[in-house]
Amino acid sequence: MGHREDLLEGAKRCLLEKGFVRTTARDIVKESGANLASIGYHYGSKDALLAQAYVALVEGESVAFEGEGPGELPGGPGSLERFRAVWANIVATMREPGSLWRLSMEIVVMGDQLPGVRDELARAQRQGSRGFVSLLMGVPEEDVTDAAADTLGSFYSTLMLGVIAQWTFDPKTAPDADALTEGLRQIVEGATNR
Repeated sequence: MGHREDLLEGAKRCLLEKGFVRTTARDIVKESGANLASIGYHYGSKDALLAQAYVALVEGESVAFEGEGPGELPGGPGSLERFRAVWANIVATMREPGSLWRLSMEIVVMGDQLPGVRDELARAQRQGSRGFVSLLMGVPEEDVTDAAADTLGSFYSTLMLGVIAQWTFDPKTAPDADALTEGLRQIVEGATNR
């Protein structure tokens, strides 16, 4: 690996160990074996590097949302069965010790303090919304329209952030996939009975 990749891997490890706020440029350099100047050369700033490291961690974790692999999810596209299966996989990542999702709460809280990081993560969030639509509706990501990403995808992303907040705050009472699916079923039933 080159310095760029070493820095990214070092930043990932620092994020998981120390979080966003407590990670310093020197921590990343120590963890990566690179030099301090290479952060600015390759990423522009420590915060930009940490933002990219966070996005890479989330992308790596999101592979688990599919479970055994593409095409292995039960139920048809958009079904409650598929919804439940995907959310069971997502919640399982939150139960793991040292879950990276606590970083999401840290980043949400400090977003106004780091506008450059917020902008980078906002772009990644739009792509994540597109990925949710693809996964839950069974369409290739490149076929997800901007309108679908901005509506259905935003709905799923908002649900995700709420679930992360609940699992971060109180894992004992946070909803599991069955509770989320039952809640969605009740919403659909209420909306269609009017």
